[in-house]
Amino acid sequence: MYWEITFFGNKSGMYTKLKKFVNKRRSTRLLAEYILITVASFIYAVAVSLFLDPNNLAPGGITGLAVILSAVTIIPTGMWYLIMNIPVMILGLWKLGWKVIVSTLYSILLISWFTDLIAVIPPVTTDPLAAALTGAALQAISLAAIFKAGATTGGTDIIVKVLRLRYKHIKTGMLLFLLDLVVVVTSGVVFKDFNTALYAMIVVVLTSFLIDLVLYGRDGAKMVYIISDAPEAITKRILEELDVGVTYIQGQGAYSRKDKRVILCVLRKQMYPKAEEIVKEEDPEAFLIVTDATEIYGEGYKSYFAPKL
Repeated sequence: MYWEITFFGNKSGMYTKLKKFVNKRRSTRLLAEYILITVASFIYAVAVSLFLDPNNLAPGGITGLAVILSAVTIIPTGMWYLIMNIPVMILGLWKLGWKVIVSTLYSILLISWFTDLIAVIPPVTTDPLAAALTGAALQAISLAAIFKAGATTGGTDIIVKVLRLRYKHIKTGMLLFLLDLVVVVTSGVVFKDFNTALYAMIVVVLTSFLIDLVLYGRDGAKMVYIISDAPEAITKRILEELDVGVTYIQGQGAYSRKDKRVILCVLRKQMYPKAEEIVKEEDPEAFLIVTDATEIYGEGYKSYFAPKL
């Protein structure tokens, strides 16, 4: 009886310690996420107040609409940003739940406050091209960081997250681009300046590209099918010289009825020229099929368990 009681006591103690450890880890992770959101929100506000807004560059989405409306009203950009996010937040609460909405509300409030606070500082540049390039880079970095922290900056970011629940095959950057395109065209009409609209388009395109680069990494690759009479020789060299995995697919020629082993491998883009050279050297008559692989999961690439951004 004594040993049973002692064992139960130790077990309870271990459970309590484990629970405290888990709670501490969760608290630390949550704190880190909110610190990241705070820093990223400040960077976003810098992009808007010191580069985009002073040059009438509407970078798409709610931010772009806020820039446009602040130019034709007395309400500042940050306040417009907050006002227009109210209905979007309701949509987000319905579709995404409290966790995303709480962190997103925090981000929206910070961006709104930082944007109007920093607006009193003179713009860093009045050159529209320099403003477009710098503003786009800062926006992309901040947006990607906020997405990785599990939040959004409100506006079209929430709309994009809702759309991603249904259309997972479309990347975040592309969805943002399509929604932002409407705002850019509107800015050209309101400001009556075609050049300004073109510079705003540069912001949208560059932001879209950089967001995908930061979120998804450079995991674009080539998927190669090789149909050859020398599969062993080609496979041996690919394994040894490129150090990538190879899979055999059993095939049969429809005309010749001859069985063949089709080589399938996925290569990073910079490795493909070497793979093509190997095939040419081992079997100049080989049949080569090459396609783009934009998302790859597995060893050396992305994790299956990584969150969908």
